[in-house]
Amino acid sequence: MRKYKEKLAGRIFLVLALSSISMLAIITGFILISGAPMLGKIGGLSWDPEYGEFGIIPMIMGTVAVTLGAAAIGVPVGICCAIFLAEFAPAAMRNIFRPAIQLLAGIPSVVYGFWGLIFIVPFIRDRLGGPGLSILAGSVVLAIMILPTIISISEVALLSLPPHYKTGSLALGLTHWQTIYHLMLPAAKSGIIAAVILGIGRAVGETMAVIMVLGNSVSIPESILSPVRTLTTSIGIEMGYAEGVHKEALFATGIVLFVMIMLINSLAQYIVRKK
Repeated sequence: MRKYKEKLAGRIFLVLALSSISMLAIITGFILISGAPMLGKIGGLSWDPEYGEFGIIPMIMGTVAVTLGAAAIGVPVGICCAIFLAEFAPAAMRNIFRPAIQLLAGIPSVVYGFWGLIFIVPFIRDRLGGPGLSILAGSVVLAIMILPTIISISEVALLSLPPHYKTGSLALGLTHWQTIYHLMLPAAKSGIIAAVILGIGRAVGETMAVIMVLGNSVSIPESILSPVRTLTTSIGIEMGYAEGVHKEALFATGIVLFVMIMLINSLAQYIVRKK
C-alpha cells in the first residue's frame, strides 16, 4: 500500500511538472507563430505603424540603456545592504529591515511608477534639465524595484558560507572588513552574480512602472536625460488597439524580448555552474 501511494504521488508530481513545462511551450509556440512572419521586418530605426514602419532598434537601445542604468545604481546599493544585514546589523535591526525589503518586493509596479512620476521626474527636470521623463528616471525606479531580489539572494549567499571561513580569517589577523572583501565576497560570488543577473532580468521585463516615467519616445537616446521607449512599454501601449501587421510586429517584438530574457537567464545559469 505504501509503495502504491509513493508511485501515485510520484506520478502526480510528474503530471504537475509536465503541465508547467507544457504551458511554457504553448506560450512560446504561440508567440513564435504569431510573430515569426515579421521578424525580418523589424530591424529599422523608425517605428510608425500607420506607414508600415516597424523598426525596433531604438527600443532595443532604450531597453539596454535603462537596464544598465538600473544595474549601475541598484547593484552596488543592493550588495552593500546585503553585507550590512549579514555582517553588521544587530538582530533587532535585521528583524525590521528584512520584512521591509520583502515588502518592497510586494509593492505593485504601478505604485513605483506613480511615485517616480510625482517625485523623481520633477526632481530631474528641475535640477538637471530636460523633460524629466528620461532614461535616468526609469533607471532610478527600476533600481529600487530590483533591490529586493539582489539584497535577499546576496544575503543568503553570504550567510550560507561555512562559519570557519570567517573565524579562520579573523584568527589569522585579518580585520572584519578585510575578511568580507578578500574572503567572503569571492566565496559567495556565484550567488551574488546570480542575484545581479536575476535582478537585471526583472528590470528588462518590467512594463507598467517604466511606461509612466520614460516619456515613451521612439528615438535613439542622446543622453541619460533623453526620453525613450523600451520593448515592453511598446507592447503594453499598443497591443490593445493593434491589428493585422501591426499586431504581428508587436509579437515579433515579444520574440526579441523573450530571447533577451532567455539569454540573461542562461548566462546566470552558466556563471553559477562555472563558479
